[in-house]
Amino acid sequence: MTAMPPAAGRDPIAVLQGVFGFPGFRGPQSEIVAHVTAGGSALVLMPTGGGKSLCYQIPAICRRGVGVVVSPLIALMQDQVAALLQRDVAAAALNSSMSFDAQREVEGRLRAGALDLLYVSPERILVPGFLDRLAHCDIALFAIDEAHCVAQWGHDFRPEYRRLAVLAERFPRVPRVALTATADPRTRAEILAGLRLEDARVFVSSFDRPNIVYRVEQKAEAKSQVAAFVDRHRGETGIVYARTRSRVEGLAEHLEARGHRTVAYHAGLDAAVRAAALEYFLQEDGVVAVATIAFGMGIDRPDVRYVAHADLPRSIEAYYQETGRAGRDGAPAEAWMIHGADDVMRLRAFIAESDAGEERKAFERAMLERMVGFASTGRCRREVLLAHFGETRPGPCGACDNCLDLSPRNDVTEAARQALSCVYRTGERFGAAHVADVLVGAETEKIRSLGHDRLSTYGIGKALAKSQWRAVFGHLVGEGLLEPDPAMHGGLRLGDDARVRAVLRGEAKVEMRLPSAQRGRRGAGRSDAAAALAPVHDAMFQALREHRLELARAQGVPAYVVFDDRSLADMAARRPTTLAEFAGVFGVGTAKLQRYGESFVGLIRALVAAERGGR
Repeated sequence: MTAMPPAAGRDPIAVLQGVFGFPGFRGPQSEIVAHVTAGGSALVLMPTGGGKSLCYQIPAICRRGVGVVVSPLIALMQDQVAALLQRDVAAAALNSSMSFDAQREVEGRLRAGALDLLYVSPERILVPGFLDRLAHCDIALFAIDEAHCVAQWGHDFRPEYRRLAVLAERFPRVPRVALTATADPRTRAEILAGLRLEDARVFVSSFDRPNIVYRVEQKAEAKSQVAAFVDRHRGETGIVYARTRSRVEGLAEHLEARGHRTVAYHAGLDAAVRAAALEYFLQEDGVVAVATIAFGMGIDRPDVRYVAHADLPRSIEAYYQETGRAGRDGAPAEAWMIHGADDVMRLRAFIAESDAGEERKAFERAMLERMVGFASTGRCRREVLLAHFGETRPGPCGACDNCLDLSPRNDVTEAARQALSCVYRTGERFGAAHVADVLVGAETEKIRSLGHDRLSTYGIGKALAKSQWRAVFGHLVGEGLLEPDPAMHGGLRLGDDARVRAVLRGEAKVEMRLPSAQRGRRGAGRSDAAAALAPVHDAMFQALREHRLELARAQGVPAYVVFDDRSLADMAARRPTTLAEFAGVFGVGTAKLQRYGESFVGLIRALVAAERGGR
């Protein structure tokens, strides 16, 4: 089918401003939109929150025909369609959750040429006969979202994505756009080959998310640490990731008991329970989702203010993908993680015991070691993160814990020598917790029964608290001086021989920032991210937020589909009292001006009058 020229009068910048309410394109968006609108194919690598969707939505609206979007999850389709309908864009989805009559109605609109965008799953587009039906329609473009799913070595591989190469055969003249936020150089090559996009232009944006602050802590008392962190973000929407189902449920119950609105989500729950949990998280403000990685790509909520990891992710790609769900609206957000030696042990054991081939296991071990290096580094975390994706940062970011913490690093060489010696003398078969007990001279039945109270290393480490020893062990694992032994089910063994000998002989120093013996509790006040959203008119911001929620509930759509927090913050700062002023608010296009203008302007007028009357 021949690619059609743009429809008369549909200028991309006019669509950007009139339909989406954005003043201008960001970064490479303008060049990408122009290329695709003119009929070119592309691979778009852009961080979450960078505006990938506009790179195919605007060309689909500008070009003749329907833009067919391949999306991996039903929830993601529903969010995108709901947001487009709010802007009066003719959009629909076809998926298995719809009734037969609803699917037939959408296919009728497709045949009639009444759609600008149609969202389908990779399984749906490959159903026999569906491509034949598409061949009788005007197709503006094909967009393949979450394209990293094509990579066999990736963290979200979906074999159906490999079969999407058929689009190149069946529709050689129709532009195809593959989009992802997560692709190292190896994955990019797989996408281009797997989707037959060898002749497509590749647009690579910076992988940096400057609005996210990255913080990593050594794991001590995980439940207490997670609770203290979430307390600091009270009232904000966030996600807490944990590795196991039982851990998810325990953390969710603990946070609920502390007064947080919480949902648990994991693959072991009944499908209806999972669906209800997801809907609650998407529809309501200030909800904390505690979840395994099953709570994944379908999260398109823009105002998630934090993502917390209670356990170490298995790779930097997974970490980047998961933390990328924070701050999609561009407002300040936080990515926080705790990790310890036990995390590394469990992940290594999982890899060793899996049914994967040796090549795959070697790849996964390498990915895990890079993740451990990121978690344990004393360098700028953003530099390390971007380097993994082949990007060089000119200097420290000033927005991660290592950059923000100006305290000097401690010389822990003597503690490292004590730890290495104790691991050796206990037989290289015990975990960090037991070895730390030996070092501090704990009087436990396990120590007595094993005779470890008679070792020369018993009690030599009383200068450090047990929580500090946990941090030391985590650092030694990260530096390769110690390594978990999967065969010993959690035991630590000595790592790189040359480096271990150098430390034990006093030929090499070990430095790290040692946590204080008494962990200080941070106040449970609002986070910097929340404060930055509406720094002056906080009361007005909250009133606008409540009004948005009422309007959303009346329509049965997520609150952020009406307006995201960035738009509300702009309203609170501008305080528009006329429709003309409201039209200048970020994210207000023609449709939303007509749909919500009078309602919000009326509320703002009343709030401004109340402020003046109270003075």
